Amino acid sequence: MIERQVGIDTAEGRVNTFICHPERGGPHPLVIFYMDAPGIREELRDMVRRLASVGYYVMLPNLYYRSGEEEMGPFIGPAHAATRDRYLALMRSLTIPGVMADTDALIDYADGDPAASPGTAGTVGYCMSGQYALSAAARHPDWIRAAASVYGTWLLTERPDSPHRTVPPGTRVYVAYAELDHLAPAETAAPLQQALAERGVPAEVEVYPAVDHAFAFPQRPVYDRAAAERHWERLFELFGATLRA
Repeated sequence: MIERQVGIDTAEGRVNTFICHPERGGPHPLVIFYMDAPGIREELRDMVRRLASVGYYVMLPNLYYRSGEEEMGPFIGPAHAATRDRYLALMRSLTIPGVMADTDALIDYADGDPAASPGTAGTVGYCMSGQYALSAAARHPDWIRAAASVYGTWLLTERPDSPHRTVPPGTRVYVAYAELDHLAPAETAAPLQQALAERGVPAEVEVYPAVDHAFAFPQRPVYDRAAAERHWERLFELFGATLRA
């Protein structure tokens, strides 16, 4: 596997980005992996490595670069309340237009890298970034053929740029909800499925039973191995059927 850390210029600074792809058999389809609220950490880099190992050029951008934050360290438990307060503030500082501008820069970089397949991309976002994974498809409909949200928040809102209003019909979508999630309630799964179907978006919206928000992250207390493996199976199928077709 090839790994590297690069700084990619944007209109607002330089977004530090972890890139991983196989050593052989390239070029490989691009997948943008959008981080969750606690930010960049080895747990996410390991997930990127797993996705890259099956044949993708995966980019993990630090969306908090505007604030100069990167790895904030431990955030679980009472001793780390200040870290949680910090990343929640940073999360609220992000906007769909801002992250889409970052996505422009990421795609431009990948388009100039011979290790990445030209004109072909997928996205996946967790927690706060599910909305960005889907919004990127609206931003780059000619590039992004598949978009996945895993316990993503704010997918179905009243905003004009709510993802359920903007995903183009040409993008295949996968959305995973957690039955016990209070941040992205499973009750919104059916309305989201209906909204996407009405716009002609080929989408699968799935509720994972008896699991909570963050079930796919191996280092979280709510990690559920069976559900996490199920989500990997879904991602591999989604990207395999669209990016390699």
